Amino acid sequence: MEPIFVGKGIEYRIEFENYVKFLKERLTPKRFYHSLAVAKEALRLAEKYGCDTKKAFLAGLLHDVCKDDEPNSQLQILNDFGIMIDTVTKNTRKLWHARAGAVYLKEKLGIEDAEIISAVQYHTTAKANMSLLEQILYLADFTSEERDYPGVDDMRKAVDISLEHAMREALIFTVVDLTEKGMAIHNDTMEAYREIVKN
Repeated sequence: MEPIFVGKGIEYRIEFENYVKFLKERLTPKRFYHSLAVAKEALRLAEKYGCDTKKAFLAGLLHDVCKDDEPNSQLQILNDFGIMIDTVTKNTRKLWHARAGAVYLKEKLGIEDAEIISAVQYHTTAKANMSLLEQILYLADFTSEERDYPGVDDMRKAVDISLEHAMREALIFTVVDLTEKGMAIHNDTMEAYREIVKN
């Protein structure tokens, strides 16, 4: 089962068939569907906001490449390539896959596009001064068609108003949610939050 692609989505789905097959074998069915759905939404947002559509699709497709790896495997790839992680990341397992995924794209899949790698790296935390592609991947992950968390309909409305409005809503949602759960908030997230609420 896959999302239904139209237009450029069909073209890119075919062009990146090798990655699709690779992910289907690597990820759980639920994560595989999510990866395709994020690629679809990233493409839609890229078309709407004038970003490179192929980069957006590929970043969306590969953003969770390490998500279903065992935790030790996620840390191992960082160690193998000499990547140091901060204390909050080290103590927050759900952040590992984004950092590991960025390294995996570059070192294992041979993807050299720094914009795509950075978008994957920051798709969970966000950061200050995000590029257009980074914002699109962050928001596509928030609003892909299979997401069903409380408030997702409001987030989907927000992304069609403007990226700035959507980033504000997403970061406020994240900071409030993590605070209510008593979880640590990464400094990159706080810097992104402070930047967006000042504007």
